[in-house]
Amino acid sequence: MQLLLASTSSRRRELLGLLGFPFRIVSPTCEEKLSSHLPPIEQTRQLARDKAQSAANRHPQDLVIGSDTIIEIEGRLLGKPENMQEAESMLRYLRGRFHQVHTSVAVMQQSTNISIDFVETALVWIKPFDETTLTSYLATKESLGKAGSYSIQGEGAQLIDKIKGDYPTIVGLPLWRTAKVLELHG
Repeated sequence: MQLLLASTSSRRRELLGLLGFPFRIVSPTCEEKLSSHLPPIEQTRQLARDKAQSAANRHPQDLVIGSDTIIEIEGRLLGKPENMQEAESMLRYLRGRFHQVHTSVAVMQQSTNISIDFVETALVWIKPFDETTLTSYLATKESLGKAGSYSIQGEGAQLIDKIKGDYPTIVGLPLWRTAKVLELHG
């Protein structure tokens, strides 16, 4: 049995590496589509399950981790921007406000019917940054591929006023709880 991370995220790969478990990366084969039919926490939970399941189907003997992160602000969901215009719009919407970051983790192994999932939430307050800061940050192109259009562990940290909760949850993988699940089933 191997531990597999069903993710293309370098951030998740780095975070999981901190736990010291040997693992391999596999690409999930599911679509990441947000749905207005599910509450935000259930959406991120379902996306994590879908990612883990897509890899577990191909590797039934292995323990697979899938994860997903979304931003919720006043009931509105913000996923990854599809282009720079969408990134700019998201950042303008977040400016000077706080939001929730929901990160879900699903751990599956088909051969033993292991299926565990959980969601962790952290709060992030964004500074009321000016247009120069916005333009400068967008020029880094760091916004693309990041839920909410910012990277807290990169240059996007300049946009953050404060956080409440687990930093790795905001980056994309709640380490403490993930470690506990892997200790039990890994």
